[in-house]
Amino acid sequence: MSRTTPPRPVDIASIFPELAPLARQAVRLHPRTGRPTVHDSSVGGPLLWPADEEWPTCAKEHDNAHPPVSLGDIRQMRALLDAAWLRPRDPREWLLNPDEREYFAKLRAGHPAHTEPNALLPVAQLYLRDVPGLAGPDGADLLQVLWCPLDHHNALPAARLVWRNAASVGTLLTDPPEPADVEHYGNYVPEPCVLHPEVVTEYPAPYDLPADLADRLYAWGEEQEEDIEEPAPGEEEDEDPDDGLGGTYYQYELSVAPGWKIGGWGSLDFWDPGPKHCDTCNARYQPLFTIDSGEGSGQNESWTPLEDLEKPSGPIGLSTPANAPLVKVGRGYSMQIYVCPTSFDHPHLEVIQ
Repeated sequence: MSRTTPPRPVDIASIFPELAPLARQAVRLHPRTGRPTVHDSSVGGPLLWPADEEWPTCAKEHDNAHPPVSLGDIRQMRALLDAAWLRPRDPREWLLNPDEREYFAKLRAGHPAHTEPNALLPVAQLYLRDVPGLAGPDGADLLQVLWCPLDHHNALPAARLVWRNAASVGTLLTDPPEPADVEHYGNYVPEPCVLHPEVVTEYPAPYDLPADLADRLYAWGEEQEEDIEEPAPGEEEDEDPDDGLGGTYYQYELSVAPGWKIGGWGSLDFWDPGPKHCDTCNARYQPLFTIDSGEGSGQNESWTPLEDLEKPSGPIGLSTPANAPLVKVGRGYSMQIYVCPTSFDHPHLEVIQ
């Protein structure tokens, strides 16, 4: 099933014409639970990997605030929780019975961190044919993204980008190695998902705009909230109004789309706001790939696809349309991978946003 982003509540470029030339195309990937193969674009699916090519590993220092667990542990914990959420129960009952809670605690306890290099985990596979506007080095028609599923010094997993030509792969690797250690809660273990790419238009986040324009957009956003909160004739004014978005209305609803996506604009970098430049050539980095903890809720709920607005009638398991891959970056943030526009050989950049 395709996914359709609702039209933006306001055509902001008609109100602020200065934004029109700054519009960029982004491709929302809309990952949903499925069974992708090596020949499909996917999140968390198997990779089209040559049997004679070494599988990448990570030998960097890891930030293990809690003992790591195994990939098998995460799969068992998720299966246990998924089955528990789906079975009928009294709301007053525990989600897990005593035996299940004991088993879950043993899995969650983890193990001492291994000292050998950690095998990387597939995050995404994107065939250029499926993603409008995605382009790589000459001859490449496939982008593969892997990462070490552990926190590093920047509170992010370390990612690896692989561009390849699918026709030249030859004999496939059918049993790739798995990481011995993954983050304690399994936040960096994506569930297999098929994709439903959709092209949308984005505008720069406020920090990417001239200060005067950003200030005017903020003031305009506050005016919109005042209009919405103005009580109708005969109605009493809310004594405890919900502040809602206020001046950030443009930022959350009209500029940068949430969710897994290709291209577009970046949102606010928590550690270093402002443009990013390549250390090799000083060119300004461009957003390539965004890995998100959700697809639209709370402040940016209007981005939720129309096909997902209807609430399920029965019980639901762990996976929901809002976060089918079950990936969580930080406290529910996103990780954006930037690349240098002058050369694919230059190092990429990862930021938390």
